[in-house]
Amino acid sequence: METERDAVERPHHRPDKGNGGPLLPTGTEWLIDAADCNPSLLSNLEHLQQTCDAVVDGLHLRVIGEPHWHRFPARRSSLEPGGVTGLYLLAESHLTCHTFPEDRLAAFNLYCCRAGVTWDWQDFLRERLGAATVVVRSITRGIAAAGSPPREERP
Repeated sequence: METERDAVERPHHRPDKGNGGPLLPTGTEWLIDAADCNPSLLSNLEHLQQTCDAVVDGLHLRVIGEPHWHRFPARRSSLEPGGVTGLYLLAESHLTCHTFPEDRLAAFNLYCCRAGVTWDWQDFLRERLGAATVVVRSITRGIAAAGSPPREERP
């Protein structure tokens, strides 16, 4: 009998269904682009950590180890701080955050192999980053979903 620990250590496989090999379970990957954000929030490491922590907590995701963050230096042509990149390794897969304050852009990627997960990225990033535009693309992942096109959500 498989334990929860087995499922966490091996989240990407299901038993063979008679087709000659293991199947990938269906998961969802979100690619999120937020534009016209507040540049000071995009260079604020602590604020971005709190933003990603809110996603993890709100979706009841399980972080493995410590999140890894990097703050980039200011560009030579600017006195403004540089962007930030963050990575969370999750039992369910991963969450990343990349910011570009000089362009007022943020990009997030969440892949979750747990079914039924939803998040209102548009309202969340408007509130947290002052984003004027948020484009969310979601892709159903897995062998059964290989032929389905990405779904795009716009305001």
